[in-house]
Amino acid sequence: MRWLREHLVALVGGVVLVYLFVPIFLVVLMSFNDPATRNVYKFDGFTFDNWLHPCADPAMCDSLALSVEIGLLATLVATVIGTLAAFALVRWDFAGRSQSNLLIFLPMAAPEIVMGSSLLTLFVQGGFAGQLGFMTIFIAHVMFCLSFVIVTVRSRLAGMDDTLEQAASDLYATPAQTFWRVTFPLVLPGIFGAALLSFSLSFDDFIITNLNSGSEVTFPMYVWGVARVGLPMQVNVVGTLMLVVSLVIVLSGEINARRRARALT
Repeated sequence: MRWLREHLVALVGGVVLVYLFVPIFLVVLMSFNDPATRNVYKFDGFTFDNWLHPCADPAMCDSLALSVEIGLLATLVATVIGTLAAFALVRWDFAGRSQSNLLIFLPMAAPEIVMGSSLLTLFVQGGFAGQLGFMTIFIAHVMFCLSFVIVTVRSRLAGMDDTLEQAASDLYATPAQTFWRVTFPLVLPGIFGAALLSFSLSFDDFIITNLNSGSEVTFPMYVWGVARVGLPMQVNVVGTLMLVVSLVIVLSGEINARRRARALT
């Protein structure tokens, strides 16, 4: 019992991690599955065919390319606008600043079905009823990614020590030099994290996209539609690749952080 009390937190943490990662391990396993039929989602045999022929269903690759394209564009626009807005909210005092901070959280707190239906109403009232497609999806994704970018970058700015900027000014650095050589490198991890979060939210979104997509089909919409008749195993290949890319980014950031910490010591 003493050993159990001493290791209880570690055991509970391990159980929780296993619970969280079981679905991810299942996705990786199914990417090597050779199913006897698409109507039954179970492991029937091991094969590399899913990896060798990821576009066996061309519709899946088309929807994946559309999701990646929209995700990259929405991430770029939302990150630029959100970063500028975060600087304005943290560094400048203006009328309505506190109200603006409150309004930023409304898109994050609103249910997606409410956000999606509201955007659909906006597009219909604006005369886009028969033109729903790539552009309306892009506008919708920028809309809900913007709040997450502002909150993430603003948190980074609020926790940043401004004495380094003051020191740069004391050393006769111009405002532009102070920003690009001191402020921007310090804020960059927050901006990069906000961009990754935006891309994940955009790539993964289904409800808002489904309401404003028209005839366009993104990857989550493809998965939802094809799951009713049988999910192709190549979907698990895409999920595994996304997992690998995420792990590479996280591990690279951790390795760089440890290298910098050792260099400072």
